[in-house]
Amino acid sequence: MARRVAMVNNKGGVGKSGTTVRLAEGLAKAGKRVGVVDMDPQGNCSQMFGWHYSPAKKQPTISQAIKADREGAAREVFQPIDWDCDYAGRISIAPARLPLENRMSEAGVAGAWRRLEKALEGVDDTFDYTLIDCPPSLFHLTQLGLAAAHDAIIVTEPDFYSIEGAKRVRDFIEHKAPKDLANPGLSLRGVVVNKYKDTVRQSEQRDSIRRIFGPLVWEPTVKQIEQLATSNNNGVSLEESKGDRLSEIRATYELLTQTFLKEIPLP
Repeated sequence: MARRVAMVNNKGGVGKSGTTVRLAEGLAKAGKRVGVVDMDPQGNCSQMFGWHYSPAKKQPTISQAIKADREGAAREVFQPIDWDCDYAGRISIAPARLPLENRMSEAGVAGAWRRLEKALEGVDDTFDYTLIDCPPSLFHLTQLGLAAAHDAIIVTEPDFYSIEGAKRVRDFIEHKAPKDLANPGLSLRGVVVNKYKDTVRQSEQRDSIRRIFGPLVWEPTVKQIEQLATSNNNGVSLEESKGDRLSEIRATYELLTQTFLKEIPLP
């Protein structure tokens, strides 16, 4: 089984999907095999990997695997990504589309919170890591991700409301997940500070994050750089991207990947 890592925050717009994609890229560049499960109905993570739905093709999504409610149901869902770089073959995506929201209405079904875990059973054994991009909430879809995960990473901006969202996730993992999701082994492994602007206010908020979360805060901080947002919007790898600050962006994620591998090592 792969080491499963849920990417979370209770506040939207913090760059969680982009961080998931770039950590997957960094891990693949480091020679790791990575599966990415997109649990956000917006499907941003899927699109950043160059995946687009086509009615003319057979393209099952994670929604169908969860609805099936059986072991191994995600086997048909993982698909290659559409990047043109030498490590793209080490990344697979279980994509999402808006119909994933329909799974929310089934939250009251007995054992519904285990459906992602069951869908992945025996499927992600070929990966080293499975990254689960959760939606910006603590409702059913995120609970599916946390129930299936071994570890969690919070992605936050140096912003008051984002920090409050991060604290809610921390408290949920520490106090709710062990009993309510029957996942006592779930551990919060890190906090990634994203979209940092070198201003007095954001410096103060970053210091606040470090006080609140202590050694859980990972280095380096990810700066807000327009070329990174452009690469995400265009659905391309950093190797395919161009711009005068791309070397800085690549270096940031290479260092962040090293932190990931240190904090969440394989057995």
